[in-house]
Amino acid sequence: MEDSKIVTLYWERSQRAIAETAKKYGAYCYRIAHNILQSREDAEECVNDTYLRTWDAIPPSRPQRLSAFLARITRNLSLNRYEQRHTDKRGHGQIPLLLDELQECVPDSGSPVAEDVLLKDLLDRFLGSLHPRTRSLFVLRYWHAYSLEEIAARQGISRENVAVTLFRTREKLKNFLQEEGVSL
Repeated sequence: MEDSKIVTLYWERSQRAIAETAKKYGAYCYRIAHNILQSREDAEECVNDTYLRTWDAIPPSRPQRLSAFLARITRNLSLNRYEQRHTDKRGHGQIPLLLDELQECVPDSGSPVAEDVLLKDLLDRFLGSLHPRTRSLFVLRYWHAYSLEEIAARQGISRENVAVTLFRTREKLKNFLQEEGVSL
């Protein structure tokens, strides 16, 4: 079913909207949640919570890209759940590793909302300036939380190539943000 028809089902408050969402995007949302949480049970709960949040958000929202809308909800729910489960276990797992990798090139998220919006715009510009393959590697790693090995397998390149490309991209991001006046 087309995304626009699924969104219309949400607007009509039809229970079928959730079934159609699960059919089309269930595996996609599960993959995002599982990459972050590394737990089947937690990932399944986050996917179910995604459907509930989507039900609550549509209406009033009318997303243009349902996949991106669902991915954002799933990712945020998964990160929140991860944070709850690991507050006293820092340093283990994939998420702390991702945050450590980005620590030197992205400012602390404790900034005011206006600065967060500016940072989002700058990140969008930076990502738009990257070669499509480099952008894909960056998004797979830092948005979808794929391991270096998974990215390498998906892209048909070596793990070392992925690691070097991501390192260079983080350096470019750091320089870009500094040139734009963002203090790190």
